[in-house]
Amino acid sequence: MLISEFDYELPDELIAQNPLEKREESKMLVVNRREKNLRDERFYNLPQFLKNGDVLVLNNTKVFPARLVGASETGAKVELFLVREIENLTWETMARPARRLKTGKKILFDENLSAEVLERTAEGRVVVKFAVNGNFDEILERVGNTPLPPYIKRDDGVSDADKSRYQTVFAKQRGAIAAPTAGLHFTPEILAEIKNLGVEIAEITLHVGYGTFEPVRVNDLSEHKVMAENGEISEETAQIINQAKAENRSIIAVGTTTTRALESVADGNGQIAAGKFTATLTVTPGYEFKIINGLLTNFHLPQSSLMVLVSTFAGYDLTMQAYRHAVASGYRFYSYGDCMLII
Repeated sequence: MLISEFDYELPDELIAQNPLEKREESKMLVVNRREKNLRDERFYNLPQFLKNGDVLVLNNTKVFPARLVGASETGAKVELFLVREIENLTWETMARPARRLKTGKKILFDENLSAEVLERTAEGRVVVKFAVNGNFDEILERVGNTPLPPYIKRDDGVSDADKSRYQTVFAKQRGAIAAPTAGLHFTPEILAEIKNLGVEIAEITLHVGYGTFEPVRVNDLSEHKVMAENGEISEETAQIINQAKAENRSIIAVGTTTTRALESVADGNGQIAAGKFTATLTVTPGYEFKIINGLLTNFHLPQSSLMVLVSTFAGYDLTMQAYRHAVASGYRFYSYGDCMLII
């Protein structure tokens, strides 16, 4: 298929710029694959669609403050977005303005944090080496900003509230530059209610990288590859999922990141192994899912790899119908937006 087939019209006012006051009050569009129908719900009703014995899988990655604003030696403003750690204190970054950052240029962020430009890559990225007086992670927590997606545009920029709201309540493992946004709707109370139903909750880690923002640059989807992302699956989670598969119980993934992680490590028999892994899977039409039976996901950008993944799971026609319905019904889109449950 062509990426141009995954387009839809979205009014700017439907792109959520701020989270709802209460996470659980998001709208939730329930998409039934078997009956080919749609149902408008609220997220707080999610437990009604789960049953005893189901497994709900969460991505417990934690967003770190990957956006840094500093000044060059001449006083010019410089912004770095940390994309990938190459080695200790050496990072591949996206920089603004990148064209002015020549090799050897110094950038000051704080009296305890500076960086030197090592090189510019063929892809236009800037590789820097940080100089730190103290613990890098601790300084980053103080100096860095929450890396909100580029479609969130505010006059006052990132708020203090974003540090907590652009983070799931179950975030544990630091390392993501973007939140697994389907998880943003959960509260501790909703999770407790789900557990009380007899639903097993399992956690995996997939550190969401720049690939979640990167546009599809080819028209033929067979030529597209999503950037690799690192993750880990515990022995406990592998055992829970493997047993559920053996007993033909439903496994519901919270988010496309969780889906990619599980499907990346699945073997031909639909079993997974514990341990660290690199997710390289790119889901395109024709892919047969080995692990998941259900998916909770937000609404994604037109012509994005995430929309393609969702469409591959739910079916192209039903997915496009769901997106058109969501637009017509005034659902809120993208990271701070509403969600849909595909069953």
